[in-house]
This record gives sequence, structure tokens and C-alpha cells, in this order.
Amino acid sequence: MERVMKLGAESPVVIFSKSNCCISHSIETLIRSFGANPTVYELDELPNGREMEKALVALGCKRSVPAVFIGKELVGGSNEIMSLNLRGNKLKQLLIRANCLTKK
Repeated sequence: MERVMKLGAESPVVIFSKSNCCISHSIETLIRSFGANPTVYELDELPNGREMEKALVALGCKRSVPAVFIGKELVGGSNEIMSLNLRGNKLKQLLIRANCLTKK
């Protein structure tokens, strides 16, 4: 769990994903559409990916991927990210506060 939290805090936006997960890819595309450049960890391509996946579930992710950290905080999975996006620019505001976008 400590490793996941450390990686989640290393960049303004971090996405834990799997290379074959279309939902993870969609969330990454959404975040990039705002101009952010997330760090993406493909758990199925990492030697300790299974342990990291278990840690994400232990942190409260309903499904292990996607798991999105913004501004060093675990925001959640696809449902939480989509909900923020649909609620009047809340996702964009989080990205701005994390200093990964410029206000426009």
C-alpha cells in the first residue's frame, strides 16, 4: 500500500491502469483532453502489479483499475472521475489545483 501511495504522489496526475482495459484508456483520454499529462502505470506490465492491484482495492477502489490520483490524493475510479467531469467542471478544477493545467 505504501508503494502505491508513494507512486500516486510523485506526479500531479497518476493513473493505475491495465493495458487491455478500455475504461482505463477512456479515463486517460478524458484527463489528457484537459491538457494534463498523467503518469500511467500499467499494472499488468509491472513485476509487482498484482501486489499494487491488491493495495488499490485495500485503499477502497471498488475495481482495481482505473485508479486515479490527482494532487497526491486518491480520487477513485472511473465512476468518480466521470461524476466529477459531469458536475460542472469539478474534474477540471481538481486538475487546476494540482498544477497540471493552466486556467483558461
